[in-house]
Amino acid sequence: MPYFQFKNIKISAMTAAVPTREVKIDSLADVFGEEHVRKFQEGTGIRAIRKTVEHQTASDLAYAAADELFKKKSVNRDEIGALIFGTLSPDYRRPTTACVLHKRLGLSKNCAAYDISLGCSAFVYGLTTVCAMMQNSDVDKALLLVGETVSKLANPKDSSMAMLFGDGGAAVLLEKTDEPSEIHSILKTDGLGYQAIIAPAGGMRNLNPSDAEYADADGNIRNLYNSHMQGENVFSFTISDVPRTIKEFFAKTESTVDDYDSFVMHQANGFILQMIAKKLKADFAKFPICLDRYGNTSAPSIPLAICDKYGNFEQNADVKFLMSGFGVGLSWGVCSITINTENIYPVIETNEIFTEGVINSLADFIKE
Repeated sequence: MPYFQFKNIKISAMTAAVPTREVKIDSLADVFGEEHVRKFQEGTGIRAIRKTVEHQTASDLAYAAADELFKKKSVNRDEIGALIFGTLSPDYRRPTTACVLHKRLGLSKNCAAYDISLGCSAFVYGLTTVCAMMQNSDVDKALLLVGETVSKLANPKDSSMAMLFGDGGAAVLLEKTDEPSEIHSILKTDGLGYQAIIAPAGGMRNLNPSDAEYADADGNIRNLYNSHMQGENVFSFTISDVPRTIKEFFAKTESTVDDYDSFVMHQANGFILQMIAKKLKADFAKFPICLDRYGNTSAPSIPLAICDKYGNFEQNADVKFLMSGFGVGLSWGVCSITINTENIYPVIETNEIFTEGVINSLADFIKE
């Protein structure tokens, strides 16, 4: 079991961003029927999602969050020694989107930048990766960015996806510190479940297959380029493997459920979060919820939930978080960290688009 422990590294700033465009789930009753929409809302707790506009990407959302972070926090951008971007919604097949963000944020050439190709577990994996890099190098400050535009891969006629997924981004600044600070994490994978959440077409394996639509047994319409999810298998994995791993984390760190102030889970759906709390015998009031207004945003859902809950916190306080991300892969992880609420900023909205990167024609690409 990959267990990690890092000392003298802290999160010194955290921000999150969502698209301005809001879609109320009630408004989809004309597409999916009032009864189906009602049952969906009761089962998931989702009342609205945020969706990007055309050409607005995950990196736009992560950039907005990072830019806000730099405005709030006095940081010399030349001191950023690493930038890692966790996403399954890249701007291009190549180059890595982290390089685009590096350019947009005006960071130094003395900065390592790369993507982590993960979804729901990307924040926990990314946090672990950044800390490992910092602990074994002279990097004193690093940026962890996460972002997703999962809604773009959801067929608008697929009720299992179109009402579930929203878009978002987040940015975290990590710094070395002389203050007592510990970060612990456990990472796990089950590749047998790689088809549980998948967009079959568009990668190098199935580059240009048919885009013909088909209906599944429940009447959901989709094609091979859309996201597909084996709902029952994902649900079973989530309510069994995730609580079990959290309990393993408790044993490894010699902690208990009572040692944590806040349990921030990937915002999959409300019922799943209640099941996890029940299996941990944890107070559900300690589970921040933002999926009701933003939907399942995949990679940024953990920092989005933190910023939503603590971004306007009236008192400065150290909060000990236990976080868990889980999903596509199948991939999941658990980590713990203490963050002062003074360093957690409110969620912002953005419509910003990196117009330089929009290429609709050869003329857009080949410029004199």
